Amino acid sequence: MSEQSRCASATPHDEAFKKLLQTFFEEFIALFFPEVHQKIDYSKAKLLMQEQLVDIVGQDARTLDLLLEAQLLEEAFFVLIHFEPQSYRDDRFAERMFIYFSRLYERYRKTHKRIIPIAVFTADSTRIESDRLTMPLPGSDEDVLQFKFLKVELKSKNWRDFAESDNPVAAALLAKMGYNRKEKRELRFAYLRTLLKLKNKLDPARMALIMSVADLYYEPKPNEDEQILLELIQSVPEEEKFIMELMPAWKRWGFEEGIEQGIEQGKERWKQEERREIVRKLVSKGMTPEFVANMLDWPLAEVNRLNDAD
Repeated sequence: MSEQSRCASATPHDEAFKKLLQTFFEEFIALFFPEVHQKIDYSKAKLLMQEQLVDIVGQDARTLDLLLEAQLLEEAFFVLIHFEPQSYRDDRFAERMFIYFSRLYERYRKTHKRIIPIAVFTADSTRIESDRLTMPLPGSDEDVLQFKFLKVELKSKNWRDFAESDNPVAAALLAKMGYNRKEKRELRFAYLRTLLKLKNKLDPARMALIMSVADLYYEPKPNEDEQILLELIQSVPEEEKFIMELMPAWKRWGFEEGIEQGIEQGKERWKQEERREIVRKLVSKGMTPEFVANMLDWPLAEVNRLNDAD
């Protein structure tokens, strides 16, 4: 499959995951690479403009998903951190990472003394992905090239190791980690409890982003979700209002009104009212309609319509 075909067939997951990394890059590094996290001065970190790199041999042009500039705490020079999410199998992925690294080094070697490439494997299947590219010297045990990058294989992570975390990235990706069918209900409960921890730490836009990413990885079951939420309300009754807001749209109206036949109508009603409320809150925080449309991946015309409705 060509790079152009892959881009054309991009799933909602791809864009949502990219936005998650853009918004929570510090939290992502802290969660999966704590040793690297401790050395970075995030007060001077910034996202760079989308970088287009050209593979001279393959004649392909590709825009890097995420490139971050940061300064190390104990050293007075800047580094580049390149994130590359990978959702499909590619036996030449390590080679591609090396080409990206080479192009970045060629372009930035005079201003940035270090480049940290990070691959994030998001495929549903569990397989050990290579994190290096080597080129052996003919007739010798030595290599003329040894290239290695950092990697995160989400499916190989045990969700229980992250269930008690208050890191927003952990909440968003919990259902993307390794678990079996018997653990699914317990995982969902842990995810909702994590949202309770985060609700006073994050603004509505970032909470909405976390929930939109998490919802991509979880297939809800109406009766089971209802029971989970009821149990959560019983355990923390003071949070009932917020917990009810977490209930899936298609279920909440039927649950509150006690009418199963109204689920589909409730879904559409909630959709419009909830979207209007989200837009109102974000605009009241000083965000422009253009920023809101980009953050939530909604048409600008719809954002303006919902904003004008108030």
